Amino acid sequence: MVFSDKWIKRNAKKGMIEPFFISSVKNSVMSYGISSYGYDFKLADEFKIFIGKNPIDPKNPDSGSFIDFTGKVCEIPPHSFALGRSVEYFRIPRNCLGICFGKSSYARSGIVVYVTPLEPEWEGNITVMIANLAPVPNRVYADEGICQVVFLKASSVCEKSYADKKGKYQKSCGIILGR
Repeated sequence: MVFSDKWIKRNAKKGMIEPFFISSVKNSVMSYGISSYGYDFKLADEFKIFIGKNPIDPKNPDSGSFIDFTGKVCEIPPHSFALGRSVEYFRIPRNCLGICFGKSSYARSGIVVYVTPLEPEWEGNITVMIANLAPVPNRVYADEGICQVVFLKASSVCEKSYADKKGKYQKSCGIILGR
C-alpha cells in the first residue's frame, strides 16, 4: 500500500523529514515537497563531480576521482556523473519502505538519477548519483527537486530493520562515497 500525502504530512511533523516543505511548483523551478503519494526532495548545493580516468571500484572508491563543487548550478560533463545529496534529513519508520525515483523533467534532458530504497529505520541525507547520459554537458539545480520518494506501507513490521543491522550508511550526513 502506498502512503498518502496526509500520512506523509503527519509523519513529517513527527520528524520523519527535516526540513519539510509542503510544496513548490513554479514555472522556473523543478518542483519539490509533498506530492499525492510521495515527497520530492530538494538537491543540496554541494556536489562531487567525477573526473577520474582509472577504473572505478565500488569496494574501494578513490576520493581523488572527484572534485568538490559548491554552487546553485552543477554542470556535469558528458557521459559522466556527479554525487549530490538531499537537503532533507529522513527518518524512515519501521513499517515503511521509501523508494527514490528520478524526476522525468531531468530524464527528458539525459539526466538519470539512480533508483534506491530507503530501508525501514534508515536515517540520514540521501546521497544520489546523477548521471549525464548526454554527449554534451548537462546542468542540475540546487534547492530544487531532483527525486521523488514514494513511501510504501508494509503489511507487517520487518523482523530486522536497517538500524538493527547497524547499516554502514546509517545517519549519513553530507555526500557519502561507497563504503
